[in-house]
Parts: sequence; structure tokens; C-alpha cells
Amino acid sequence: MKKAILWIGCLSSLALSVPVSAQYASDIFRYSEINQTGSARFQAIGGNHAALGADPSVISGNPAGLGFYNRSEFTISPAVTNVSTNTSYLGQGSSASKGNGNVAQASLVITSQPGFQRKWKRTSMGISYSRQQSFQNIFNYRGTNNRSAYVDKVVEDANGVGWTDKQYDDEYAANGNKYYYLDEAYFGLQMIYPTKYDATNKVYGAPYARDDRNNATRQDGSFDSKGSQSQWSISYGGNYDDKLYVGGSVGFTGVKYSYTHSLQDTYVNGTVFRSSVLDEEFSVRSNGINATFGVIYKLSPLVQLGGSISTPTFAKISKETFSQYVSADYIKGSIKNTQGQDVGPTDTDIALVPNDFQYSMTGPLRGSGGATFFLGKSGFITGTVEYVGYAGMRASSSYFQNSQDNDDFKNNTKADVKDLYKNVVNARVGGEYRAGVFRARVGLAYLADPYRENLDNIKRDKVLYSAGLGIRNDRFFADISGTFSSFKSAFTPYVLNNQQDYSSASIANKTVNAVLTVGVFF
Repeated sequence: MKKAILWIGCLSSLALSVPVSAQYASDIFRYSEINQTGSARFQAIGGNHAALGADPSVISGNPAGLGFYNRSEFTISPAVTNVSTNTSYLGQGSSASKGNGNVAQASLVITSQPGFQRKWKRTSMGISYSRQQSFQNIFNYRGTNNRSAYVDKVVEDANGVGWTDKQYDDEYAANGNKYYYLDEAYFGLQMIYPTKYDATNKVYGAPYARDDRNNATRQDGSFDSKGSQSQWSISYGGNYDDKLYVGGSVGFTGVKYSYTHSLQDTYVNGTVFRSSVLDEEFSVRSNGINATFGVIYKLSPLVQLGGSISTPTFAKISKETFSQYVSADYIKGSIKNTQGQDVGPTDTDIALVPNDFQYSMTGPLRGSGGATFFLGKSGFITGTVEYVGYAGMRASSSYFQNSQDNDDFKNNTKADVKDLYKNVVNARVGGEYRAGVFRARVGLAYLADPYRENLDNIKRDKVLYSAGLGIRNDRFFADISGTFSSFKSAFTPYVLNNQQDYSSASIANKTVNAVLTVGVFF
């Protein structure tokens, strides 16, 4: 069980300011959050899908909107996303930014011929690809730490395990001279050492310590992630008597996510080690499925109401891999035996054996409702409220050989989700102004803070501002939109038993997403 416990603990040290035991709860949330999706038109009006139709965004949003189509259509939406961060850690600031090109949406809608003598006037089938969530992120953090270094976390881990030096040596030999855990690797580098003596005055076991404990440490860290959650949707919708519009869809999701993290500790006036570096790499792949049902009702030519409900996404994390690398800059001659010979570490770089894991996850239930008010031929105003049941997220696994470990993983993750997250209601509002073939749009989206507690004194709600322009004629249309969001987050490189001995980096995040949608009717 040591492997399972330390594997989860290693990941937890990188949590974006969540409790140590709750790493998988935060992972499920990461793969479940959706900010703004769809075509440039729908993103420009705040991501409103509930009570509008005749746009490819409804295929994965509210499929009842397919009933508004009166001709077939093909669209594609290339996009550019830029993320920038300003970070404060131990009183020192850092900044970073990067851009990414991607495809936000692509779709094909096939519309049937009208049935003028029937109540069912028209039906449409839609197939779309949509980028549901971007995992692009980058930040740096640096500062002088007078209370701790990363190796202090390793000391606490080693003391928690309680092994002797002989047990570390035996474990290393039994594993074919390979390291599986960080405390083993730091022991092999001689960055931690036992301080307990036996009856013959020989040092042999816990508690462990490290050199230069009272010296300051300059810390330099960097984090870079990439990937996305995408969805292929197949939808079908119809129009009943130009009053009632209904539709349903099935979505097939995919997640590709990876990050690299590096933390260098430089020991000020170090007497045994000048510095050490911990490098970490993480990657995950998953596939899932969900379903959506929607309805829109036209109260009058100027007012229509709509709503949709989406099942949780049921996904299989097919492979999750976590790798760690440790290196130390040893000062030659600083560790000597009684004969004055250097007996310092022979290894300066250690690659731990990668950890793989598999599990299944259940995302949140989603529901939305909204209204659209048309301003004659001049445009419209639309609004949506969204319910997201984050508290219902779950995970399970059959990866552990012991069934009790699998049950513990399921139950602990359920409890962590309940402790960390709450159900939220988001709000979106937007409008479009029309003048001949030209369109102008604005939108606003408010995404409520999903955390039960105000971790690190940061309120994690988000506000997304959007705007766009477009042109449209009988055969062709083109739209462009820009969405800006700004929010706060935090990053904790490691945690210690005493909360006063470690720090979190406060991060100001800014994201700009520009989307161009071009489409043709046929």
C-alpha cells in the first residue's frame, strides 16, 4: 500500500491549492469545467445556447435549435488562444505567457425538405466537433524561502514511512537498483539521513534530517501545461408547427492533458549541497460519453423560451502517467568518513520509475434554461442560467490489486468531492444588432465559484467578456469574436505539517480567445 499512498501524495504536492488528499477530486473538476464553447457568433454573445437556434453551437448545446434550420450548412472555426499570468511568491513577482492555435468548432448540418401539410415542419441532423475546454497554462514563481525547501517535505515523508537505512537499501536492491519513491531517491542522493542511534551508537533510522536546515533557500519554479477536452456530437432536432422545437444529441468526449513542473532549490551558503532540482511530468488520456435533450418553445414571434439537460459525462481514464526526476549539486569533500575520505553520493541524477494509473470518472449533471427577446429585424437579446452539479462528481478504479484499496479510492474521492465542491448556477447574457448583412454582438458570462471554502483567500468565480462582428448573405457567412477572462488562482509546490513553513504562489490569470467562423449554405 506504500506505493498507492505515496503515488497519490506525490501528485497532491502539485495541487492548485487543494487539500493533500483531494488530488483526484481536483482532477475530475479540471476535466469537467467548461467556460465558453461554440462558434464565433455564440461565443460573442456570451456562450448562450438555451433559447437560440440555427447555429452549429446548438449541436452540443441545445440540440432543439436544429429545428430552426431551413437549409443545410457547413462551418469551421479556427481559433487562437493566449494565456498570460502574473505570479507572486514569497514577495517576488514573475510573469509568463504563451499562445496556441486550435480548432474551436467544425460542423455539418443536413436539413430535410419542409413538410408544409404536416405539423412536423422540418427536421435536421447535425454532426460537430467542439473544443469544450482548454488546458493551456503557464506560470513561473520564484522567491527566497527562509522557512523550508522541498527536501523538508521529503524528510516528513520519510519520517512518516519510518524505514531504517537498511530497509531503504534492501528496497533499492529488491527493485533491481531502481527508485520508486521520492524519499528513496533523496536517501540515495544523501540529501536526507537518519539520526536515530542503536545500542552500538550506530545511526540507523528515523527521524530523518537534512543539511543546512537553517539556511535560506532560493526557489525557482515553472509550470507549463497543454491539452484540451473536445467533443464529437451527433444531434437530431425537429420543428413542430413552428412553435415547439425539440432535439437530442449524443456526445463523445476526449481529454488530452499534460504538464511539466520544475522546482530548483538553491541553498544560500550551503555546506553540503549547492542546489537540487525536482522535475515532474504528467500526462493523461480519456474518452467518455454523454447525452443531451433540449426544447425551445416560441411564445410569440418576439419571445421564445428554451432549456436543455445533459447527463453526466461517463469517462474512462485509459492511462495516467506521472514521472519524476531528481538531481543534486553536491559539494565534493563535504561528506567524509572517519579516515577523511569523501563518501558523498555517487549519483547526482535519479529518474524514478514512472507511475501509471487508471480509473473511471463521472462528471457533473448540467441543466440550462433561458429566453430570447427579438427586437424586430434589428436583432435580439438573450440570457441563460446554467446549473452544474459539481458535488455529484465521482471516481472509481479497479487498478489496485487489493479490492479494499479500490473501495477506499472510490469512497475517499467521493468524500473529497463533497468537502471541496458545491453545485453552482452560472449566468450568461448577450445580444446581437443587425444592419443589412452586418452583425455586431456583445456578451457577458458569470461563472460562480465552485469551491465550498475560500482557499488561500481567493474567490474563484470568473467573468468572461466577449464581443464580435459578422457578415451574412444568402450563401455565405463569416463571424469573428474575442473573449477575455481574468481570474485568480494559487499554486502550492509542496505542503508541510506546519502551515507556517510553506507558501503558495498567488496567480493572476488572463486569457484572450479569438475565434473566426466561416460557413456556407447549401
